[in-house]
Amino acid sequence: MTTDALVELTYLVSALLFVVGLKRLQSPVTARSGNGVAALAMLLAVIATLVDTEILSWAGILVGVAVGGVIGGLAARMVQMTAMPQMVGIFNGFGGAASALVAIAEFENNPQMGLGESGVIVLLGTLIGALTFSGSFIAFAKLQGLIPGRPMAVPAHNMVTIAVLVGTIVAGALALGVAAGLDPIMVFVVFCALALILGVLLVIPIGGADMPVVISLLNSYSGIAAAAAGFAINNMVLIVSGALVGASGLILTQLMCKAMNRSLFNVAFGRFGGATEGAAAIGERPVRRTTSEVAAAEMGYAGSVIIVPGYGLAVAQAQSELRKVGDLLEERGVTVRYAIHPVAGRMPGHMNVLLAEADVSYDKLFDLDSINSDFGNTDVVLVVGANDVVNPAARDPKSIVGGMPILDVDKARRVIVIKRSLSPGFAGIDNDLFYMEHTMMLFKDAKAGLAELITEIRELA
Repeated sequence: MTTDALVELTYLVSALLFVVGLKRLQSPVTARSGNGVAALAMLLAVIATLVDTEILSWAGILVGVAVGGVIGGLAARMVQMTAMPQMVGIFNGFGGAASALVAIAEFENNPQMGLGESGVIVLLGTLIGALTFSGSFIAFAKLQGLIPGRPMAVPAHNMVTIAVLVGTIVAGALALGVAAGLDPIMVFVVFCALALILGVLLVIPIGGADMPVVISLLNSYSGIAAAAAGFAINNMVLIVSGALVGASGLILTQLMCKAMNRSLFNVAFGRFGGATEGAAAIGERPVRRTTSEVAAAEMGYAGSVIIVPGYGLAVAQAQSELRKVGDLLEERGVTVRYAIHPVAGRMPGHMNVLLAEADVSYDKLFDLDSINSDFGNTDVVLVVGANDVVNPAARDPKSIVGGMPILDVDKARRVIVIKRSLSPGFAGIDNDLFYMEHTMMLFKDAKAGLAELITEIRELA
């Protein structure tokens, strides 16, 4: 078998493994193995490409694999679960940058390619890859707290964004030789700079509550950029893998928007997640405080308990304590389930990943649609660090979160909320749930509060 045939066969195997890996990512039970299969597919594709192009020797390939493996392994071990959204944002950014660099290299090899099919594909790969890179790092900075997480904007932001987009398109057309007498390389540099600015302008006006959608959308962009780069260099496996990532990312983005009852346009330009004029009134109403002893008795003698985790649980790294509370309640004969809102946390599936890390059984996790009708028949709901996703204000069309599907925890007989304070969630508004007659507030850090509950449940008769 010739080298070319072997490379093509490897590409085919890699593409099939990408499909299998993506399929296995559909279920938490098989997600880990699916990720491994996809990683193997990428490794095969990279090695085949390096061998085919003879860019590096085998020694160089092995060194690159070893160094990359060590960096990736250390990052996976050292990055805290709360920082996982930031890490995903960085991955999206690097993916976009890699695709943009491939397209840029193709243009550098043939700056006179003209405004044909190849030229348009190179422009698309560069544009989408560059804006994905800059936009992803703005998302990273917001999530990391390096810049304010609230919506930000320049004066006449939408008009400026449209002007930059038009300027980017014009610069791209000029770079491909539409106008004679211009240096295509210099014009292409301007095109790349405008694409980077466009990525910044698209992400800075988006508030923290929309970050799960933004992360998902940027992931889709990175896939589309990869597919465009694949067309630019005529690489089949890059086209297939990019198309898979782009399509799955778009589907996930649509699902996330549906979960928030918002259109993608509204997410991009609605600036949801900023402070509101009513923020000063937050926490002024009386609440019913409770103690760990009382809360433990409420749950320990209940017939059914639904646990609702939120971002506060991730911040406190209290997933193991939460699982222990659930285990102790089950030992007492209490039916325990976990209700997961699609946009809880700061990236798609954040709560699922967090609970999986604590070895919570997958069959105890229920999404919004499958468990919402059961809250009315539930004795106690334990809310740990969640806010906007359980806010009854979403039923008010005039509210900033109006129409967003929520977990109907307020319909349970008793609601216990573990939260450090009455501070608002990403939406910046008060939560009516905290002030209801049947709600008890346990003002504790999630880790400390759950540790106290563990002690008190053990002491119940």
